[in-house]
Amino acid sequence: MTTFSSRVAQPSSTRNHSSLALRLSGMFGCSIIQKSSVKVGKIQKIFITHTHGERPYIRVIPLLAMRLNGAGGMVDGAEDPRTSTATPWELCRSTASGTRAYVRAGLLYTHTLLGAPYAVHELRLASDPPEGDHTALPPHVMERPGRNIVQDAEGAWPEIFADPLVTVSAAPILHSVPCVGFVVAERPIPGKMDPKKYLQELKRTGTPMSVMSQLQRGEAVTLKDGTVLRGPERQPGRKIVILGDTYDPSPIARLAEDACLLIHEATNAHLPGVDPSTKTEDTYLSVEERTKSRGHSTPQMAGVFGKRIRARKLLLNHFSARYAGDVDTNEESRKIMDAIRGLAESTFEGEVVCATDLMSVDVRPRRD
Repeated sequence: MTTFSSRVAQPSSTRNHSSLALRLSGMFGCSIIQKSSVKVGKIQKIFITHTHGERPYIRVIPLLAMRLNGAGGMVDGAEDPRTSTATPWELCRSTASGTRAYVRAGLLYTHTLLGAPYAVHELRLASDPPEGDHTALPPHVMERPGRNIVQDAEGAWPEIFADPLVTVSAAPILHSVPCVGFVVAERPIPGKMDPKKYLQELKRTGTPMSVMSQLQRGEAVTLKDGTVLRGPERQPGRKIVILGDTYDPSPIARLAEDACLLIHEATNAHLPGVDPSTKTEDTYLSVEERTKSRGHSTPQMAGVFGKRIRARKLLLNHFSARYAGDVDTNEESRKIMDAIRGLAESTFEGEVVCATDLMSVDVRPRRD
């Protein structure tokens, strides 16, 4: 008999949610175990003690999918995006519709209480009903009305969020199931200015120094002698493109142009002589075709798209589980990730970075 236990209510970088496993001869029961010696394939029974939403119960469905060979895909009779002749926007029909229903059902059936209100905004196709929640369930007591956001004439959802600093837009990208990518765009920022030049003019005319803040914002200021002094023109802000799983993000290309940072998946790579798991019969082309057939991309594919939209930096993520992330302590892992980066660099003209857990990436303003 073996038990595994964790006693934290909230996850941390070194310990996950509370969970317990019991191994018996001929029987195996557990709550949800992650990053332990418990093998998902050995789980035979699941015993749920209670259904509060902050507990691992909320991940029972992913656990069942792992245990029962669940995979991303369409139900029988649904159209597969990889073989369909429909447009990308038609294939995106169910991307976000139903989120409101899912949240309501999850909160209802886990008896979850909330301490603050929330709202769910759904992305809708132009052909979808502009109203409705896709559910007969009543709103949660803390739910506030959300927007149903309809696509524009070109199939995107521009500025689904906007504040004084940034806008967020969305568009479909192609995967084995409906998927969306997002573009976070910073509003124009003040241009570089030479303080000495402006200070000299302010002193010469006796204009208060307080107008410097207006000049820094790019505004025009009339000096005491009538001279109009203009601040530097505002410069384009930073743009970050965040893609989900995809084998072709073309529908978002228009919104993604001139990105400062493109985050693009690179699930599989052909690494002969570097990755011990490389199959002898494989080629770069066969790996790419197999990867695309599963709705994913290779590093070269990510580089091609990054070059197409003139991205300045490419951040690769969503690597196959066989590519370990312990690059700081494991030489073999480092060599594999270096080779993956090299494949992307072969088709991309900017900087390429391979993501690791807890990585922080600085996104510089375009003017730099």
